[in-house]
Amino acid sequence: MRGNLISNRNMKQLLLLSSLFSLLTLHCFAQKGNLSTLSIEQIMQGDDFVGHLPSDVYWSEDGNTIYFQWNPEKAYSDSLYAYNLKTEKIDKADFETEYNLPSPYAKYNADHTKKVYSKHGNIFLFDIKTNKPLQITDTKERESSPYFIKNETQIAYRKDDNIYTWDISSGVTVQITDFTNKKDRPKQRDSREEWLYNDQLALFDVLRERKTKNDMHDKLMERYDEKAPLPIQKDGKSVFNQKISPDGKFVTFLTTERSKNKRTIVPHYVTESGYTESQNTRSKVGNKPTKYEMSIYNVKKKEVYPVVLDNLEGLDYVPEYTKDYPNKTYENDDRIGYISGPYWNDKGTKAVLDINSNDYKDRWIVLLDAENGTVTNLDHQHDKAWIAGPGIGGWRGGSLGWMPDDKNIWFMSEKTGYSHLYSMNVSSKKAKALTSGEFEIYDPKISKDKKRWYFASNKTHPGDRQFYSMPLKGGEFQQLTEMTGKNDVSLSPDEKQMAILHSYSNKPTELYLQSNPLTSKTKPAQQITHSTTEDFQSYNWKDPEIITFKADDDAKVYARLYQPKSDVKNNAAVIFVHGAGYLQNAHKWWSSYFREYMFHNLLVDNGYTVLDIDYRGSAGYGRDWRTGIYRHMGGKDLSDQVDGVEYLISNYGIDKEKVGIYGGSYGGFITLMGMFSAADTFSAGAAIRSVGDWTAYNHGYTARILNTPATDSLAYRRSSPIYFADGLKGDLLILHGMIDDNVHFQDMVRLSQRLIELGKENWEMTVYPVERHSFVEPSSWTDEYTRIFKLFQKSLLNKE
Repeated sequence: MRGNLISNRNMKQLLLLSSLFSLLTLHCFAQKGNLSTLSIEQIMQGDDFVGHLPSDVYWSEDGNTIYFQWNPEKAYSDSLYAYNLKTEKIDKADFETEYNLPSPYAKYNADHTKKVYSKHGNIFLFDIKTNKPLQITDTKERESSPYFIKNETQIAYRKDDNIYTWDISSGVTVQITDFTNKKDRPKQRDSREEWLYNDQLALFDVLRERKTKNDMHDKLMERYDEKAPLPIQKDGKSVFNQKISPDGKFVTFLTTERSKNKRTIVPHYVTESGYTESQNTRSKVGNKPTKYEMSIYNVKKKEVYPVVLDNLEGLDYVPEYTKDYPNKTYENDDRIGYISGPYWNDKGTKAVLDINSNDYKDRWIVLLDAENGTVTNLDHQHDKAWIAGPGIGGWRGGSLGWMPDDKNIWFMSEKTGYSHLYSMNVSSKKAKALTSGEFEIYDPKISKDKKRWYFASNKTHPGDRQFYSMPLKGGEFQQLTEMTGKNDVSLSPDEKQMAILHSYSNKPTELYLQSNPLTSKTKPAQQITHSTTEDFQSYNWKDPEIITFKADDDAKVYARLYQPKSDVKNNAAVIFVHGAGYLQNAHKWWSSYFREYMFHNLLVDNGYTVLDIDYRGSAGYGRDWRTGIYRHMGGKDLSDQVDGVEYLISNYGIDKEKVGIYGGSYGGFITLMGMFSAADTFSAGAAIRSVGDWTAYNHGYTARILNTPATDSLAYRRSSPIYFADGLKGDLLILHGMIDDNVHFQDMVRLSQRLIELGKENWEMTVYPVERHSFVEPSSWTDEYTRIFKLFQKSLLNKE
């Protein structure tokens, strides 16, 4: 061990002197070997070097102020700032101002004159005309999720498990539901006790008289109980997603009893107590599916009954992959997963549910009959891989709502291979595509006048995100933003102004203000914030070229290319692999991997060519690209990296013996697979917070792509690096946080044992005792990337 460096070759070197020497040598090397004006220590300060960028934008209800989170003072954390459109000044909001501001997360009445919201665990009614809030609750308990019901005469909200209503005119609060685990257990008497009981009543007048009075009292109490909500037995289950219908007649709710899956423990070694402390974390993939049941409480009749889903189309589906296991019986008796909704129309006469299957391969949109608990199929989306895509298959359902006519719903679907917007008449079940093309739609929203859509799209280029408007029933897009890159738009309450969080490839996110071209002549967007530091501005940041190359199967692959100047070019290349799998990084906006982006600038200054690929499984390119890794991670997503290397060799003079690869999380996984399965392509690799065995990762992510280990063991075997470790030839550096509660450190401990048993010597592992999956400490970032830089310098260029 040298410092926090562990290797098979140095396992017995435990002297403190060696540790100190290693750290000093590493620091000196980083300064000596680096030709860039940037230093690793400098760029790994993160926001303190770049600047703290604005986020979380929202408008005041009068449209005169834009609020946003910002931290130009480099305080402990971001704070609320306000830009006044009249004075054109930015001021930091003090505590009292921020505390009393209405929440932007609110439900409005039909004419947008009032809104209701929860803040600090209490409920508020805000009058938009007078700009004044009315506090409805003021308790230490938490009230949440308020909305208008009964023609906007009442406000419903949740408190603990129950639904309450508050009458706007009278101020009376009523408890609507009574979820409980308490059960009245009638006293049971055996035959001897029953005889004695009756004998006592027969013998003593006073006992008979008291019993008569008690019985009369009990009957009176029963009449009182009839006025109270019906006790709804939870039977030890969790209750959530409670909603009352707009007319106040029905309450829908979900119950679930989570399976007791064994959880993993993450030890913390560096603690305030001085003792090793254990953290209970997630379980591993292969969980027994959680069973979800939706029920309805008829408020007037005081009846509870289930929502029956037996008639869902394709409910008996058996996945195609099971054909690979002819001797294994597939069992999934109840495929119902999470149930979102109901989503009621404005009149409160119709409601739809959004249902996912627990194997992630189906999505059902159904019409709910709340009176009897039955459903009618409207739209069935099926994918033999898994349902997903923008606005489609999230962890809690997709984007869905009612059109203004109350007869049609709108929803998102990948029916054409890309996520698009659809409408459907719930009576005729006729669907209409409102958008189409080889691009994606993001975050659709209907305008206040109910005549148009607003949404974001990558219509112009997969890596360019613009804001659009379109007629309600479909038609020509009107592009409302002009700046290339990403434009996250927040419309003013009157929809005449656009607050835009905009960024470009080499320009971090800033806040801009622009008038809506639909309501006034277009003027260039006005920059409001200036967040970057002088140190950041002093460097000429590269604008990576977005290129495409053909994969081995003729697929078009997008990538970011960073090229060095000819006078420093060393004919070596580094491939960067972004994380998450379903994420986009070959785009034209400021990357969430901004430290890596800056590191790539440093590499280019040192003569390296860098390629950052949106490999198979990445976001922004439609369904087929998204599911290209189904049942085989480390397949096409890895071959895309190899094809990228071949492209560089053929077109940019890269020496095939001088290619390295690195990435974190999913990128670390691909790095391991590249070093093990494409060992002739990569001479060196740095695997950060990597998955080494997919059977050790979480269920929600992994089971979508690889099914479960018990049902599809072949998918896990061909997708997990630990099974291919014998193929290691080049120099491998493994880096991992010891308290990572996402990709557990145990995963790399197991892989290191495998490498030891295989007799591999050309690998090292660096551990970070106080870091989780996302590193926090600049010192850890600096150490990590200094080691990565040293690896490439030594292994690719033979520089010590």
